[in-house]
Amino acid sequence: MKLTQVTIDDDFWNYYRRLVRTQMIPYQWRVLNDQEAVANPGGNSYDAQDNSHAIRNLRRAAGIEAGGFAGMWFQDSDVYKWLEAAAYSLQSHADPALQRQCDAVVALIAAAQEDDGYLDTYFQLEAPDRKLKHVARSHELYCMGHYIEAGCAYYEATGSEQALAIAVKMADYLAAHFGPEPGKLHGYPGHPEVELALTRLYSVTGDRRHLDLALYMLNQRGTTPNFFAEQARTTAVQNEPYWNGDWQDLGYFQADVPLAAMPEPEGHAVRMLYLLAGAARAGRLGEDKALLAACRRLAGRIIDHQMYVTGGVGQTVNGEAFTFPDDLPNATAYAETCASCAMVFFLQAMLEAAPNGEYADVIERELFNGMLAGVALDGAHFFYVNPLEVNPTACRLDPAKRHVLPTRPAWLNCACCPPNLARLVASLDRYVYLTRGERLEVNQYVGGTATLDNGATVTQTGGYPWRSGQRFTVAAPAGVTFTLAMRIPAWATGWSLAVDGQPVPAAAVAGYAAVAVQNGSVVALTLPLAARRVYANPAVRADIGLVAVARGPIVYCLEQVDNGPQLPWLALPQDAELTAAADATTFALPLVRLTAPGLRLPGSTAAVAAGPQPQPLAFIPYFAWANRAVGEMSVWLQGVARRTRA
Repeated sequence: MKLTQVTIDDDFWNYYRRLVRTQMIPYQWRVLNDQEAVANPGGNSYDAQDNSHAIRNLRRAAGIEAGGFAGMWFQDSDVYKWLEAAAYSLQSHADPALQRQCDAVVALIAAAQEDDGYLDTYFQLEAPDRKLKHVARSHELYCMGHYIEAGCAYYEATGSEQALAIAVKMADYLAAHFGPEPGKLHGYPGHPEVELALTRLYSVTGDRRHLDLALYMLNQRGTTPNFFAEQARTTAVQNEPYWNGDWQDLGYFQADVPLAAMPEPEGHAVRMLYLLAGAARAGRLGEDKALLAACRRLAGRIIDHQMYVTGGVGQTVNGEAFTFPDDLPNATAYAETCASCAMVFFLQAMLEAAPNGEYADVIERELFNGMLAGVALDGAHFFYVNPLEVNPTACRLDPAKRHVLPTRPAWLNCACCPPNLARLVASLDRYVYLTRGERLEVNQYVGGTATLDNGATVTQTGGYPWRSGQRFTVAAPAGVTFTLAMRIPAWATGWSLAVDGQPVPAAAVAGYAAVAVQNGSVVALTLPLAARRVYANPAVRADIGLVAVARGPIVYCLEQVDNGPQLPWLALPQDAELTAAADATTFALPLVRLTAPGLRLPGSTAAVAAGPQPQPLAFIPYFAWANRAVGEMSVWLQGVARRTRA
C-alpha cells in the first residue's frame, strides 16, 4: 500500500501555505532579481541585505549579460530553494504564470551549466581555475545539491525533462570527480547537502550510481588521511573570498572522525543535520546499518541534550554550532531557522526507516515553533537566529548578542533561511503520512485527504492545534481493509480513541495507536490541549528555577507589549491557573492566547521589603512574537512556589 496523493485543507496551515504561494514566492522572486527595495540597517549576516544578485549571477554565467559575481559565494542555492518551493506550490495549486517563470529559470540554469555538468556561478565568473580546490569551504557541492533537489521536485511537479537532465548532468560531474578510484578526489562536501540530494535523485531515476556516490561520501568522511587537511595543505590558498587563511578544527566540518564513531553532534549545526539527513536516507536505501545506528544515537543526543524547548538547535554564534550537552543559553541562543528545517528533514528520513513517535513529536515541535518563528506573519520578514530571550538594548549594545535581533529583517546577507522555510511549508503534505505495508501512519495532525493506491481515501478534519478532536473518515472499495496508526504525542496525557462511536482501549506502541479500518470507518482521536508547565532538565543551568508554558504542540512566550518591561522580574506561581482564550483579532491569523495570575518580583533594593506584587501574565505563541511593537521577549520565566507570600 502506497500514498498516491496528499492534499491539505487545514485552518492553521492553509494560512501559511497561502502565505508561501501568494506572498513569499513572489516576494523572494523579486528579491532574487534585485527588484525589491530592501533597507540594510547593519550589514552583518543576520541583518537585511539590499540586493541578492542571485539571478544576475546566473545570467552572467550563461553569457546573457556581462559582469562579474556579486553576493555570497553560495548565493546560487537561494534560487534553487526558491525553485523547489515553487515546484511544491505548483503541485497543490496550478499557476500557469508561475510555471512559465519556473520554466524560464530552468532554461537559464541550463544555459549557465557547463558542458561537463559543473555549475557554480562564483567559480565560473571569478575563479575558474579554483574549481574543487578547496571543497571544505567552497560550497560548490552544497549548491549543486540544492539544485539536484529542486530539479527532482520540479520534474515531479511538472514533468520537466530539462530540470531533471540538469540534475543528472550535475551528478555525473560529481561522480567523475569523487570516488575511490585512482585520480578522483577521495572526499566529500564541506557543507553536507549533496548526499541527501543524491538519494532523492536515486529515488527518481533508479540509477544506483547516485546512491553509491552518496554512501561513498558519507562513509569516507572523517577517515585518514583526512581529505580536508590534505586539500588545506596542497591546493587551498589563503585570501580567497570564502577563506581568509584561518582554519577551524575538523570537528566544525564533522570531519574529524567517521560518523559512526562521532560521540556527540558537533560543529556547524546545519551541516551536522544535513549530514545526518543524508545518512539516514542513504542508510535506509543502501541498507547500511552502521549509518542508521549512528543516526539513531546522534538523534537521541540532540533531542535529549542539545535542543531547546522550541525545537531550536545550535547554541552558539561562534561557528553557528553545537557546543556541549545541556548547554542551552537563552539570550545568546543561535537556533538558526535552517537548523529547525534540517531537523525536520533528518527526522523524517528516520521515520521512513522505522516508526518512532518521538521523532514525529520533534518534527511537530519544529513545524509549529522552531521553524515557524523564522517568518513574520506578512511573509516578507525573516529571522536567521531564533533566541528564547530578547532585550533590544542588549541586541544593540552587547557584542555577544549582536546576532540576536528584536525584529525580523526584510532579507538577509546570508539568505539561506527564507527559501528553506518556504520550501518546507510548501512541501508539508510530504510530512503528514507514511505507509508501511498495509499500515497508514499519521505523523502530523494536518487537515486534508490522503489517497492510497488501493483505492482508499482517509480524510482528516479537526481544529488542531487550537481545538482538540481529530476525526479520520475512511472511504474504500469493498473488501479493502488496512491499519490506521495515529501518533500519540508525549504531551497528550489522557488521550482517548473511538472507532464508529465505540471507545477503543488506549494503547500505543512506539508512540502510535493503531486500529483496523475499512469503508465507512470514522476514527475519533482526542488529544487534550490543556495548558501545561514545562521544566528543563536540571542539568540545563540556564533554566534552573525557570518554567515555560505550552499548550498542545505550541510553545508560548511573554512579550513586553503585553506584560511591560523587565520580563525577567515576572514569575508564574505553581498554584496559578493557566487559562486559554481564542484571539481572532490581534494577529493576522486566529490563535489561542494564555493568561495566568502572576507576580512581578522586586526590581530594586528599595522594593524588596514590599515583596512580589500581583501582575497578570499574558502569553502568546512563540511563532507569533515580533509581529507587533519592538520589545523584550522571553520563553522562560521565574517559577515560584505559590502566589501568596509566605
